[in-house]
Amino acid sequence: MTEPANPNYATEVTRDFARQGIMQNLGAYLISVTPGQVEMGVDFRHDLTQQHGYLHAGVITTIVDSACGFAAYTLMPPGSGVLTVEYKVNFMAPARGEKFIAVGRVVKAGKTLSVCNGEVFAVQNGERKVIAVIQTTMMRMAEKAES
Repeated sequence: MTEPANPNYATEVTRDFARQGIMQNLGAYLISVTPGQVEMGVDFRHDLTQQHGYLHAGVITTIVDSACGFAAYTLMPPGSGVLTVEYKVNFMAPARGEKFIAVGRVVKAGKTLSVCNGEVFAVQNGERKVIAVIQTTMMRMAEKAES
């Protein structure tokens, strides 16, 4: 396990997650925050679907990008901020389920750039199925931008 540079990483992730309006709009929630890995979820809602009734790809991408960003953030020093530089997503199955869990984990943490990967699981009747995978590059900002 990688040691976090910021002993308050979990508190800061929880605080910053709560400040994201998009997460509130989606009804997303944190499941776990550990050094180098974050899990979050969103429950199925009809207002988040596309025309075929599946959860929209934009929702899936949003939660897994955020999980990866927060995973990178857990290993950054105090006073840092994080922004996505790029990502590549592969959708492997339609987003059909009762809830969706995004897991983001750090592959390589650097001073400025961190590489992460993640998965999104559709959960139906207690069973998980991988529906999307992502690879991201996250950039450490020297100081947090305040809103």
